Amino acid sequence: MYAAPQPHTHETDTLLESLIQLRYDTQARAEHLLIGWQPKLKRADFADGARNLAYYLALREHDLRALQISLMPWGLASMGHIESHVADGLNAIIETLQALYNAIPRALPDYERYFEGERQLKAETLRVLGPSPANRRVQIMVTLPSEAADDRGELISQLLAAGMSCARINCAHDAPNAWERMISFIRQAETAQGLQCRVLMDLAGPKVRTQAVSHKRHIFQANDTLLLAYGDIDKHNKHYPYQVNCSLPEAVRQVEVGQMVWFDDGLIGAHVERIIPEGLDLTTTEIRKAGQKLKPEKGINFPDTLLQIQALTDKDRADLDFVAHHADMIGYSFVQSADDVALLQAELLTRLGVEAHKKAIILKIETRAAVTQLPEMIMQAAGQQPLGVMIARGDLAVEIGFDRLAEIQEEILWLCEAARIPVIWATQVFEGLVKEGMPSRAEVTDAAMSERAECVMLNKGDFIVKGVMTLDRILTRMGDHQFKRMANLRALRSWSALS
Repeated sequence: MYAAPQPHTHETDTLLESLIQLRYDTQARAEHLLIGWQPKLKRADFADGARNLAYYLALREHDLRALQISLMPWGLASMGHIESHVADGLNAIIETLQALYNAIPRALPDYERYFEGERQLKAETLRVLGPSPANRRVQIMVTLPSEAADDRGELISQLLAAGMSCARINCAHDAPNAWERMISFIRQAETAQGLQCRVLMDLAGPKVRTQAVSHKRHIFQANDTLLLAYGDIDKHNKHYPYQVNCSLPEAVRQVEVGQMVWFDDGLIGAHVERIIPEGLDLTTTEIRKAGQKLKPEKGINFPDTLLQIQALTDKDRADLDFVAHHADMIGYSFVQSADDVALLQAELLTRLGVEAHKKAIILKIETRAAVTQLPEMIMQAAGQQPLGVMIARGDLAVEIGFDRLAEIQEEILWLCEAARIPVIWATQVFEGLVKEGMPSRAEVTDAAMSERAECVMLNKGDFIVKGVMTLDRILTRMGDHQFKRMANLRALRSWSALS
């Protein structure tokens, strides 16, 4: 199992000696580099920058992770932000530590207590997600396609060998007999390969999706008119040639004039112009230049509407009869309040009795309400059983606005770290690689940033095995450089050829 670097020392005298020696070595190495650079330094304005760069390169020849950890209980975490002022930063750390030690020479930090939060987060992650692979801190979860139930376990075996450590079964698709075959193949692959893989079964929840579409081939453009019907569509309506209905008409009836409706994960945005007996009269306002088709089984979001709908559907309750007994984790879709959490807990109690408190729940954060109610939901859930949180970035981006997704994603990560709850980073990770065989540059950066979570989820695609292998390599390498939000100052090798 992945192990973080241990503190350098608990003895303050030795810690000071190590820092002073580090300062001496850094200065000597930096001055040597500067001598070699002198013929190239023609601009006086860059002299300080060149000197600081030399100090930084010299400093980063050392693996500083153990020193970082030893300094943190003293309140000296600035080494992770030292890039722009290396020499002054080292001096400040040494002088502050000397001053603290001279003032209270017998008062050493309680290292065990200081890092208790990290230990508790690690323990909760183990309870929820299972053990991490030997070379990685972060787990990789994969959404299994329907074909995984009918290929004699070949795909699952390949995914496990590539680095998958959690498998997701989406209960919106397939049926218990297919789910049971998938789980059987997972258990067989675990035994054959000597690896472990937890199973997340995702309840479908009250997901609003398009059903019938009057003109499937029509390419919508900005300012087109569309009727979102309460009931069946009328293809012969001359006033509304373009119509669509949905899987949850009661949700549509809660939308008001002036609010927005989004289709297909935000590819089409429409404004509610008026309400008529048949449904909502919409005008498309947000759409890409080339236009967009609208097809059945595409998601619909109402970000301006606080929907009053039951978190558990009749289908969810029926699925729970299987899920409660076969899943390691239960994904709770479109959960929005502590009462919603209590509802699922009551259903689990009915099916599992006193064992219900052992079943892990994954809260999927997909709506604005879920974000605002997250602290209360964590208390309700984690107060009774193991808990994880999934940042479901697809629906969440549409619900809160794409411009706020990065901000809210950070806030959720911070909040869950404070609660010592593992986080699953999900939706569109490596989507181009998994579906088309090649990632975009932005996807690579996103995958690297996902190392701050405890688990990263990939969706199904033709190149999913390649996606898992690539993500495994990225997470393994990034784990040397980053732990959550903290930069790990491992010795840099990229510029080791410098003389």
